[in-house]
Amino acid sequence: GAMSSNQWAGIMRGDESYAGSPSFFRFESKMKELTGFSHILPTHQGRASERILFELLGGEGKVVPNNAHFDTTRANIEHSGAKAIDLPIVQALDPKSKHPFKGNMDTDKLEVLLEKEKGNVPVVMCTITSNSSGGQPVSLENLRAVRGICDRYNTPLFLDACRFAENAYFIKQREEGQSDKTVKDIVRDTFELADGATISAKKDGLVNIGGVLLIRDEALFRRASELLILTEGYMTYGGLAGRDLEAMAQGFEEVTHEDYLQYRLRTAQYVGQKLLAAGIQIIEPPGGHAIYIDAAAFCPHIPRQHFPGQALVLGLYRLAGIRACEIGSVMFGGEGREVPKLELVRLAFPRRVYTQSHMDYVIEAVIELYSRRTRLRGLRIVGQQGSLRHFTAQFEEL
Repeated sequence: GAMSSNQWAGIMRGDESYAGSPSFFRFESKMKELTGFSHILPTHQGRASERILFELLGGEGKVVPNNAHFDTTRANIEHSGAKAIDLPIVQALDPKSKHPFKGNMDTDKLEVLLEKEKGNVPVVMCTITSNSSGGQPVSLENLRAVRGICDRYNTPLFLDACRFAENAYFIKQREEGQSDKTVKDIVRDTFELADGATISAKKDGLVNIGGVLLIRDEALFRRASELLILTEGYMTYGGLAGRDLEAMAQGFEEVTHEDYLQYRLRTAQYVGQKLLAAGIQIIEPPGGHAIYIDAAAFCPHIPRQHFPGQALVLGLYRLAGIRACEIGSVMFGGEGREVPKLELVRLAFPRRVYTQSHMDYVIEAVIELYSRRTRLRGLRIVGQQGSLRHFTAQFEEL
């Protein structure tokens, strides 16, 4: 996405002192104001926050539930030796369902899991918005129910809060009793339910690089600080330059501006409505940061083992130079894994970059590809890594 003029101004005044930089204290002050947390660690991006957290809380025999883990969260959990489990509500698995909060966690399944795995669940995660489920929001009601279950089982609740502001705006629009609240108020209510959070600031921090790790427990914060110093940098910069901290401080302010959020969510709605009108199934209702095409419905002639989502991605790039992302059997499948329930292609919208004319081009390209979809061919993997294979996998057309 594009940074604002005020963020670029912050870049210019960044203080590069190794410790005690005023840029860190401006960043820290903004995060305290926004989230209510007092223990705040900067990292170079979200997956660094995840790596620190799960090196401390993960391990062999451990189980970490989530509404729906995204790729690096799952990978960092599994890298520690723990098992990542998704507990979405049933509506999240139906692309046509118009449930307003398809990112919600199935609280009944969570309670069953915590009872079954007593002593083995070091933390419950909840991703807002749920990227793997189509950028779908989680309601405050659901978060409060999850919090209550975690309290009964004495288990901490952490948020994967990459898109906390978009989630808050959905709550304002859709949840009963929330329409009169400001986005900042809803954001604060959200974070008050959590014991910690990982954040990629490249999402709702509106920056090019950066992450955050929030921790409420003093002892865990101290252990995380030791790891941060070992692998990222000192606690007042966490692998970032002072200028990056300035840009983050400003970005975390701007992301709560409701005119920005309204335009961003309306962009997704506009693209989604046009594709649905053309007969192209997407995850309904449209999410906040992207449109997710149902690739299994788009390419019914390509079996799941031949990656219809990746075939769609390839076809769209060839036709129109549009780069999309498969979220399905390539990203989450593989040896020893269950076949993912959804086969999706994500059209993610960079922030503050594209106009309606750009979106019209994307719409026209997808519709044109749909008209020639039977020409798309399945793929097989000819080279892959063991972890996060979708980043570097090599394919051959069949």
